[in-house]
Amino acid sequence: MDLVQIAQHADDLDRAERFYTDLLGTGPTGRFDPPGLLFFDLGGTRLLLDRGAPSALVYLRVARLRELVEELRAAGVPIEGEPHVIFEHADDRLGPTGTREWQAFIRDSEGNLVGLVEQLPPSS
Repeated sequence: MDLVQIAQHADDLDRAERFYTDLLGTGPTGRFDPPGLLFFDLGGTRLLLDRGAPSALVYLRVARLRELVEELRAAGVPIEGEPHVIFEHADDRLGPTGTREWQAFIRDSEGNLVGLVEQLPPSS
């Protein structure tokens, strides 16, 4: 079984499209309006921005977490949680053994909380 799609609430599809295109570095793969659906591809999993969906907490794997947070802050994106270590991976069940899991939290253009995640060696 694989994850196919995650839905996230979006009041304004144009605004959400700009935000997620900038954040993800790629444009949407589909838009159907009406009824108000906007799709992005996240490595084979669809991110659906939908006027009718409830808010969800989505975590995105990113590179250069600390630098990205500073870029987002400079662009006016609300930072809800600064980059910090959540835990160290003692084995490979949730991530590469010996790496530290860093997370930060932002608000997207629609008011949804979004987690940003990077796994780094302890020396980073």
